[in-house]
Amino acid sequence: MITVILVIHLIITIALVGVILLQRSEGGALGIGGSSSGGSLFTARGAANALTRTTAILATAFFITSILLTMLSVRSEKPGSVFDQVNGAAPAQTAPAPVQPKAPAGPQVPVKP
Repeated sequence: MITVILVIHLIITIALVGVILLQRSEGGALGIGGSSSGGSLFTARGAANALTRTTAILATAFFITSILLTMLSVRSEKPGSVFDQVNGAAPAQTAPAPVQPKAPAGPQVPVKP
C-alpha cells in the first residue's frame, strides 16, 4: 500500500514541477518578463487560468499523499522509544578493566621536539 501511494506521490510531484515550469513568469520584482513579452508559451488568459487551477489541484493531491504516507509510516512502525531500539539492537558490551598507570620514577621534565 505504501509503495503504491509513494509511486502516485512521485508522479504528482513530477507533474507539479512540470505545470509550474509551464506557467509564465511575472518577474515583477526584477522588471523582466513583463506582460509585453511575445515569446511566452501561452498567451490566452484561459490557458493561464487552467494552469493555475491544475497547479492548485496537484498541490492539494501532493499534500494529501504526503499526509497519507506519514500516517501509514507511523502505523507500520512499532511503538516505543528510540532509546529502546538502540539499546535493544546492540549487544551488551563489557568494558575492559581500566589499566592502572605506573607511577613515575621521578619528576618528569617536558621534552621539546
